[in-house]
Amino acid sequence: MWLVVLLLVGVHLAYAGKHSLTLRYFFAGVSGVIDFPEFTAVGLVDDEQFMYFDSNIKKAVPKTEWIRQNEGADYWDRQTQPLIGSHQTFKNNIQVLKEWFNQSAGLHTLQRMYGCEFDDQTGATNAFKQYGYDGEDFVSLDWKELRYISTVQQGIQTAQNWNNKRGFLENDRNYYSTICIEWLKKYLQYGKSRLQKT
Repeated sequence: MWLVVLLLVGVHLAYAGKHSLTLRYFFAGVSGVIDFPEFTAVGLVDDEQFMYFDSNIKKAVPKTEWIRQNEGADYWDRQTQPLIGSHQTFKNNIQVLKEWFNQSAGLHTLQRMYGCEFDDQTGATNAFKQYGYDGEDFVSLDWKELRYISTVQQGIQTAQNWNNKRGFLENDRNYYSTICIEWLKKYLQYGKSRLQKT
């Protein structure tokens, strides 16, 4: 089950198990809800929320002191613009998914989780990108094979379309193996006194 309820209220998430070096983003879009943001995004470094955005405030904001001290207004402006675009994309995609699933009214959610992890002892990296609809898996990236898979009939065409776009897959490879890892290391450096505690 997706963590959409926790994400939408911006709750700090904690995961069981060993401490890992991860950068994760969670996006959630909803339809059919009144007085609640249509779109919410949170970013976490090693499970500590460092940023927040929703479609009501229309602005990415810092959630930790270490990010506040290291990134200024221009950074938050650069973070905000793509999130405004993601809000519209999620809104449109929910409408398409409702048609594909033969739905009309009611509460519906579209979730995206993506990010990367880095083992600072071995240098090994990993990446993840998953979409869920109404709390169920929809499409996910198989990072080792660099291809998208779906376990539901409605998601197979989307996975095939993305797999047929080599440029799309190469952008994923570049982002997750290079850019995401660079930002993860930068954020870990910013918050090292807090994030890398034993």
